[in-house]
Amino acid sequence: MAYREPEFLPWDGRRVPITFVGGYLGAGKTTVINELLAVTDRPIAVIVNDVGAINIDAKLIRRSHGDTVELTNGCICCGSLDEMGTAFDRIRARPQPPDHVIVELSGVAEPQRMIPWGQSAGFMLDGVVVVVAVDQLSDALPDIVTSHIHAQIGSADLLILTKTDLSDSPTVAAAQTQLSKLAPTTPIVLGTRDGLGSGAMGRFLALGGRRPGGPTDFAAATLFDAHETRTIPVPCGTTSDDLKQWLHELPNSLPALLVRAKGLVDTIDLGLVLVQIVGSRCEVTAVPIPDRQPPTDLVIISLRPEFAG
Repeated sequence: MAYREPEFLPWDGRRVPITFVGGYLGAGKTTVINELLAVTDRPIAVIVNDVGAINIDAKLIRRSHGDTVELTNGCICCGSLDEMGTAFDRIRARPQPPDHVIVELSGVAEPQRMIPWGQSAGFMLDGVVVVVAVDQLSDALPDIVTSHIHAQIGSADLLILTKTDLSDSPTVAAAQTQLSKLAPTTPIVLGTRDGLGSGAMGRFLALGGRRPGGPTDFAAATLFDAHETRTIPVPCGTTSDDLKQWLHELPNSLPALLVRAKGLVDTIDLGLVLVQIVGSRCEVTAVPIPDRQPPTDLVIISLRPEFAG
C-alpha cells in the first residue's frame, strides 16, 4: 500500500527542519550523529536504519520501547528508515515537535533521492550533509563504488572529511583538493575519529527550529571558527520572483564564499517568506501563520577568505 500524506498539518502549521546525513559505508556517519546527540541541549529526532546501529551512550538513555529510544536531553531515535513514512508519522504524533530532525541514510543511499521527503507534511529541508573518509578518496576502490561516492558528494550542502588523523598531511590535503574539484562550492569540515570540534555541529546540524532568535537565528561563531556571520539588507516591496533573482546574483557580490543564509522577507505576492540558502541550494517558502514575525535582514555565514583556498 502506497504511503499517503496526512490530511492535516501537525503543530498548527509549524514546519520542522530536516537534515539528511549521507556517506558511504564506514565513512563515520554514526560518529557524527553520536557527537550531535552527546552535545545538544535541544530536542532532536533522529531516524536511522536500526536504533541498535547507533551505539548510544547508556548515560543518555532515559527509556527504550519498541524501535524508539528516548534520551535524557529530549532527543528521540526511531529505527524505521526503511519505512520513512511510518517514522515521520511517529514524530508527527508527538504533541510537541522536535527542534530538528536528523535522518541517517544507509551507506548505499543516494541523498538526492531522499530530498523530496524534506517537504513531507510538517517538515522542511534544511540541508544534506555527506560524510567522506580520507581513505575512500585515496585508496583504489572498484569503479562502481567510486562513482557512488562521487554522486553522494555532488548532492551535499556540507562535506565532512573524516579520519584525517589516520592519514599523513599530504594525503589529507590531496583528499581536500579532490573534494573541492568534485564539489567546488560546497564547504568542507575536517573531522577525526574523535569528532568535529570547532562548533561545527551546532552550526551545520542544528540551524533550524525555534531558537531564541527565531527561524533566522544562527549559532554564534567560536574564536577559531573558519566562518564569519554578518547581515545585509534585503530589497523591500519586491515580488518573490525578483527576490529569487536577487538571491541568485548575491554570491557573486560577496567577498567570501557563501555557506549559509537565512532571512524573513515581506514580498508583494506571497507575503512573509523564509529565505534559506544552503550551499548552492536556495529556497523561498511562505511562512505559516503560527511562525509569523517581523521581516529581518538576511543573516549570512561565509567562509573567511583565508580559509577559502
